[in-house]
Amino acid sequence: MTLLSKPIHLGTLFDDLTARGSTTAVRLSRPLDIAPEAGPELDVPGAAALVRRAAGWFAEAGVRSGDRVAIAKRNHWDYVLLSCAAARLGAVPASLSAHLAPGTLEVLLRRLDPALLVTDTDLLRNARDAGHAPSAHARRTLVVDGAAEGALCLGDVRGGTAPPPRRPHLDAPLAVMHTSGTTGVPKLAVHSTRTIMRRLAGFESHRWPVLGSRRDDTVTSSFSYAHGRALAWTAGVLWLFPEAVSVITSADWAEAGPALRRHRPTTLEAQPATLVRWQRRLDEAGEGLRRVRLFVSTFDAVHPSTVRTFLDASERRTPVWMQGWGQSETGPLTFRFFTRRSLAQRQGVEPATRDLGRPIPGRARLRAVDPRTLRPVPAGTPGLLFCRTDALCLGYVGEEGRWRDKLVGQWWSTGDIGSVDRTGRVRLVDREVDALAEGGCLEIEDVVDERLPQVLECVVLGVADGPPVPVVAVEDGSLEPGVWKEAVSDLPTMAEPVVLTWDELPRTGTGKVRRNALREHLGLPADTRGRGRWT
Repeated sequence: MTLLSKPIHLGTLFDDLTARGSTTAVRLSRPLDIAPEAGPELDVPGAAALVRRAAGWFAEAGVRSGDRVAIAKRNHWDYVLLSCAAARLGAVPASLSAHLAPGTLEVLLRRLDPALLVTDTDLLRNARDAGHAPSAHARRTLVVDGAAEGALCLGDVRGGTAPPPRRPHLDAPLAVMHTSGTTGVPKLAVHSTRTIMRRLAGFESHRWPVLGSRRDDTVTSSFSYAHGRALAWTAGVLWLFPEAVSVITSADWAEAGPALRRHRPTTLEAQPATLVRWQRRLDEAGEGLRRVRLFVSTFDAVHPSTVRTFLDASERRTPVWMQGWGQSETGPLTFRFFTRRSLAQRQGVEPATRDLGRPIPGRARLRAVDPRTLRPVPAGTPGLLFCRTDALCLGYVGEEGRWRDKLVGQWWSTGDIGSVDRTGRVRLVDREVDALAEGGCLEIEDVVDERLPQVLECVVLGVADGPPVPVVAVEDGSLEPGVWKEAVSDLPTMAEPVVLTWDELPRTGTGKVRRNALREHLGLPADTRGRGRWT
């Protein structure tokens, strides 16, 4: 076998890593759902064997090349192994978060028309209790953790032999992942080998200064493994042979805290909502974060106070925080670094994390345009952000017109409002659909986070014909009115705050607040000042 210089083939990823002599240990906060008997640790050859075994299950269940395999189950890294197994057969895996509302899951399954739905008993039971039947939209259903009426269980497909691996054309559909769905039903973005393996995972498989995984690293992640990020992260990190990879499947401190203490990371990537939940528990982490040299934040906006807290938890002389910005359709578009010193210099000025840095050199271009005319606006002027990238997805399953509408020539609409200065630096203002008459939701939320530490999260909802409505999550669900008024006295006029607890905020699988669902919960009108055309 010819050794590859970078990961290319999803279906044989772990075989290729084994052939290259990988010795990386994979340490799990809990055993895999598809192989609990394997325990909380496995090696790369063991992962390769699991992928081959799962490919045999799928073949026995009737999956053939070109079919779609929908995966919707409890969050775990085995989403990646199951995706590799489907790709090994020439099928197209479609990862769907178990956090999706049952009705939303049905819409996406209807669009996918999968040959097989891979799921678990909890998801099927919860869907049935809500009056929905996900299995009705797949030719067959495979349950990985038990038995369910009308579905296959693992005992029915064990012993199936996987045929030789098939490798799709570089530009053929390879995998499907859904967007966050903060403003409605998520889109189903289709990626190819070229976009997600060559462009995204290939970029991460270089030993870049600071960013690249080192041989003595313990690389830890905690995010939604149904997200496309999990495929690129797994391939890019493992290709560099770190000492260990540590996977934390839940933001719950009862699971995360022991995992951080047991497998002390040197690099840590987690979705911002998870970091916020951990932020107030770091005094219990002990030595868990003291070795971290690099923190990575993607998926959503992050508050400066969160960055500051985690950098201070490291005992490294100069720990670094890398903030990335991008979308499921594009992968990362910009990145920037923070240190304790750079944050201190910006404290009291505009929130530092709204500065997204510059486009990734040679891989992305960005420009801001007038949302109505689509003509470029002057440097530094807020406008609708468009990007050009070779990692752009192939389209949306079942919504091709919607995908084409967001493409203007070779430029793709991100749906975000921001500015690009003369040096190329990007400053984020808001999602276009969330735009306010005065100020920006994200900036107000950052200021509240800085001034009111007792507020776990602030979400500002724009209203078309009135002042925006702030929604704040507090541990005990209460907030003194006088404290709030003093904190926001110099901010744009807002309605009285709605105070909730953390668990009352509806969220996506990546922890983002589902703003449309929150509006509906509060009885607010769906209309905003934004046009929503680019969502």
